[in-house]
Amino acid sequence: MVTTTDVRGDRQARSWDWVGSRLQQQGALLALVALLALGWARYGDDGFVSSYNLVSALRYNAMFALIALGMTFVLITGGIDLSVGGVAVLASVVAAELSPAGLWPGVTGAILVGVAVGLVNGGLVAGFGIQPFIVTLATLLAARGLALILAGNEAAPVDFESNFLQLDRIVGGVSLAVIIAAIAYVAGSILLNLTRFGRHLLALGGNEEAARLAGLPVARTLVAVYALSGGLAGLTGAILAAQTFTGNPNEAVGWELSAIAAVVVGGTLLTGGVGSVWTTLVGVLLLGLIINLLGFENLDPYWQNVIRGGFLLVVVVLQRRLTERRGSRRIA
Repeated sequence: MVTTTDVRGDRQARSWDWVGSRLQQQGALLALVALLALGWARYGDDGFVSSYNLVSALRYNAMFALIALGMTFVLITGGIDLSVGGVAVLASVVAAELSPAGLWPGVTGAILVGVAVGLVNGGLVAGFGIQPFIVTLATLLAARGLALILAGNEAAPVDFESNFLQLDRIVGGVSLAVIIAAIAYVAGSILLNLTRFGRHLLALGGNEEAARLAGLPVARTLVAVYALSGGLAGLTGAILAAQTFTGNPNEAVGWELSAIAAVVVGGTLLTGGVGSVWTTLVGVLLLGLIINLLGFENLDPYWQNVIRGGFLLVVVVLQRRLTERRGSRRIA
């Protein structure tokens, strides 16, 4: 017999589930709004929230946004891609070497390098069942080594006589890199939410064995998602070369960890099966502006990594608690 107390308890459980789900999905957005309010309160309209500062922050973080977008798709499948920083720096060297030929050869070459590394990652993960952590760690090291070899252990300069630097030109008051990132996120949202490929990703991340038994193209999906991540990292490398005027093989250190941090802060689960493109973008902006605000506070740069790591750890712990709480309520 179901009592009034049981019904009330069930409603409260569903309410907590709803609150937990919203916190996981929108917590980063609330934190971003609070951060902007804090920056405005401390430094006024001409400081942290000035158009110059925000546009500059967007220009720089457009690269992280592209890498994080690819990482979102990978994490949704339950995998991980540690190679993106190495791929970006290798692609930047390739783009710089091809820059005398112009904008399109430089960008195309960088993207193709990224896709090639992604296909290797996906092929090894899907074809041989090797853990993504091991595969992508190996290709991270290989990509950085190839970048050093290709550049001769020095920065490869971009050709200023060609139109390659147009990749970072200002359009409508913002960098072209920001516009590219915005277009990529719109396309990524459509891909994840409105296509069969996106449904396959979510099913694969939820339960790979069940997806395989259901007849879904698991291997093909894995190869495609790592190729997509590599391609976006390659595009990031081309933008990096355009912004720094060189293909420096010593750049982009730790970018893969920053991308993972942004995706997780945005609410995508490391265990796979749950994720959103737009919350990843919020995560990128939040972490980017945190570092930007710390610069205003004149905090030692070494402490920035400590704070970023601590923030990520707190988010992961909260995610786990919220997930376990909702899971226990469903079982009960």
